[in-house]
Amino acid sequence: MNSNLFKSTLSAVLLTFAWPINGFPILIFVAFVPLLQILYDQPTKKTRQTTAFFFLSFFLWNLGVSWWIWNASPFGMWFAVIVNSWLMTIVFMATRMVIRRLSHQAGLLFLTTFWMSFELLHLHWDFSWPWFQLGNVFSETTSWIQWYEYTGVFGGSLWVWIVNILCFQAVRGISVEFRKLALGVVVIAIPISVSLLIYSNHKPQDNPTIEIVIAQPNIDPYEEKFVAGDLEQSKSLFELVAPKLTPATDLILAPETYFTEGFGSHLPSFLSSPLYQTIQEEIDQIGTVQLMTGIQFYQVYSESDKTPSSNQFGDQWVDFYNSAFLSGTNPLQVYHKSKLVVGVETLPYKEVIEPLLGNIMLDLGGTVRSRATGAERSVFQLHNETKVGPIICYESVYGSFINGFIHNGAEFLAVMTNDAWWGTTPGHRQLLSYTKLRAIETRLPIVRSANSGISAVIDTFGEVAQQIPYLERGAMTSTITPQKQITFYVTYGDYIARLSLFVSILLLLIAISRKKLIFR
Repeated sequence: MNSNLFKSTLSAVLLTFAWPINGFPILIFVAFVPLLQILYDQPTKKTRQTTAFFFLSFFLWNLGVSWWIWNASPFGMWFAVIVNSWLMTIVFMATRMVIRRLSHQAGLLFLTTFWMSFELLHLHWDFSWPWFQLGNVFSETTSWIQWYEYTGVFGGSLWVWIVNILCFQAVRGISVEFRKLALGVVVIAIPISVSLLIYSNHKPQDNPTIEIVIAQPNIDPYEEKFVAGDLEQSKSLFELVAPKLTPATDLILAPETYFTEGFGSHLPSFLSSPLYQTIQEEIDQIGTVQLMTGIQFYQVYSESDKTPSSNQFGDQWVDFYNSAFLSGTNPLQVYHKSKLVVGVETLPYKEVIEPLLGNIMLDLGGTVRSRATGAERSVFQLHNETKVGPIICYESVYGSFINGFIHNGAEFLAVMTNDAWWGTTPGHRQLLSYTKLRAIETRLPIVRSANSGISAVIDTFGEVAQQIPYLERGAMTSTITPQKQITFYVTYGDYIARLSLFVSILLLLIAISRKKLIFR
């Protein structure tokens, strides 16, 4: 068997089996070593062969971790796997160029910083897909990464690269350099020790508590979701949560797009709609409780005042929103989802692609054409003046994005999601697992209502305190303590990634300016 073929396959296997949910994260610390060996030997290899080995490894890794997207969109799965694999390959091939023009040591520094720059890109561009941020790999071992409150996920990515490089340098020669190998072990042990120290000393603030009833209606999105009308859904929701309500209940939390009849609800007239009036009548019979839920809103424009995101229907233009609202307020408190799922909720670079291909959202597994987004990280204020950050589904993967809610005053976070599209695949469990990282980064409690599960309560240590199992209909009552503290990471965001971007660009420019190749 070709040696490099074996190495590329081995890296793919190690990366896949390191990943949550059922992986062994310790494997991540050596997973890139075989690929680094290919990279180290590359000056004597042909470019196409080297590219093929890198792409194969990343393709197998992406497929092994995110194959479950097929359950919702076969096209979306292949698109995500292939594009992301090529982007990862480009990072390694750019490193190959830097090595040839500068040095092996400069190449390793460039690889570390350019990879994190690639991860930063995936948080902000239209083809955003941050599922494979290396720091996500520790989401099931939260006791190792309590220091994420200072570094965010990028601290984990840096940790992974430092250890992999040390292990690579230990085995790159004819014999193993045990001193460097021991140093790698120390670099693994120190952050874990620091994390355990933080864990033992972290004390959440002792603020007044609030009581929340979390609903998990378990509606099949393929068979039942769009059959029942909104009034029927409202009745079903209050019947579900009624046994869990107490006089002390402050909030009922329901999942993403719980109300989706037809094209949705007309936003400007929602307060006077039969649906909202019905909801308020139910709530008035209970007491001072409020409902926070997902809903699809729409807004209509004429040709003269249409927005760039709007979809054309005859002589009208319509914006569709995946939204959340909080009842019992006037004006209505509304939040529009801002991080949309590519190919399902949004058409990337719509102003370029749509004139060429038309609106292909439905062909790509989309629901109601492309959706509009919200510009603000709006927070909801409850009757007791506690502020909550409403997060919709996929947004819970974005660390620095969530920080915006805390800067706007959020004292706890509420995730509304519908993961039933992915069936019993690992997708819904991975998304819940990543959400635990947000609790550590922000040190805020998180409540999560998922249509079919897993609905959960996550404490400030990133641990699941309560949950309703997947595909089980039910509701649960939770008492949480809102927090007013702001962590170092919330204050400074992805500073590690920004520094990495600066260093990688600097090294790339120096490499490009060099005409003479060190390795031919």
